[in-house]
Amino acid sequence: MIELLRKIFGLGASVDYAQLVKEGAVILDVRTKSEYAGGHIKGSINISVDQLKANLHRLPNKDKAIITCCASGMRSGSAKGILKSNGYAAVHNGGSWVSLQYKL
Repeated sequence: MIELLRKIFGLGASVDYAQLVKEGAVILDVRTKSEYAGGHIKGSINISVDQLKANLHRLPNKDKAIITCCASGMRSGSAKGILKSNGYAAVHNGGSWVSLQYKL
């Protein structure tokens, strides 16, 4: 049960987000447009989690690393699940965009 929760919420081994970005990872902010307009990580892509399935064509190659983020980590966890179920191989839940920006 614990392992399932870890997978759902992207918890587990420590991830070097800065290194992933240096290697070309995409930061996907899954908050609403108005939330994103209030502040975001420079260079991130904004697709709200409820529009993600309809906008998968906006994302890069399915083998390229993607770091999801949102306000708290809940929606980014859901987005990670959507991406994984659609064949994206290297998806990481970065959690809150505010905390993620300090890890970059």
